[in-house]
Amino acid sequence: MKIDPENPAGLSAQIAQAIKDAIVSGALIVDERLPSESELAEQFRVSRPTVREALKRLAAQSLIRTQRGATGGAFVNRLAYQDAYAQQITTSTLLLSMNAVSFDTACEARFALERACAPLSAERRAPDHLATMRAEILRQAQPGLTDEAFCASDVAFHRALVDGAGNPVLSYQLAGAVEAMQPLMNMITFTARSRETIVALHTALADAIEARDGQAAMQRLGDLETETRGHASDVFAARKAGAQTRRT
Repeated sequence: MKIDPENPAGLSAQIAQAIKDAIVSGALIVDERLPSESELAEQFRVSRPTVREALKRLAAQSLIRTQRGATGGAFVNRLAYQDAYAQQITTSTLLLSMNAVSFDTACEARFALERACAPLSAERRAPDHLATMRAEILRQAQPGLTDEAFCASDVAFHRALVDGAGNPVLSYQLAGAVEAMQPLMNMITFTARSRETIVALHTALADAIEARDGQAAMQRLGDLETETRGHASDVFAARKAGAQTRRT
């Protein structure tokens, strides 16, 4: 593992990347102990604080874990899909907000991915997934539920649908689509939508998943997309009309 002192990237960032590359390539394997801070400092010809900063970067990405004691040190961590969800969601949220992704683009991506997942969920879902979907439907129907709580319940419902596919790679890829895009779409449309309609659509979707009818599940997601896009169109039209009124 080497770094380039002339590289404009910080030394700690280069060290972290070098160790990360070694983990990805298999040069460093899961549970292997990394050299000590002093050994890494000597190897990279940097100070120990610089090495310490690099290790903090790796720990923040869950690529390494630290243990104290005589047998302690920094070890290569086994990264679980669940541990990576938060990072995927954060990255997706930042991409959506920083790059001004349109509502239509986010909506298209999310429903296309979820429809691809629906037949697998209908085939493989466990009782717990279905129970979560039913519980969230009951929650959504509660009088006085706040908009924020309704949106959170909406995300939990679709998260259960995705996880019901029993494919951790799909669940990871869809984490951003469901948990980053869904709140964006909810906050745009919540003022226009009918909760009763959403509850009815979610109920029909859960019924299809319970019946293990993948085709029906995809159709119900199509109905939900049509409903969502329709409300968004109304919201954007009202905003445009309001802006024109203010200008005149």
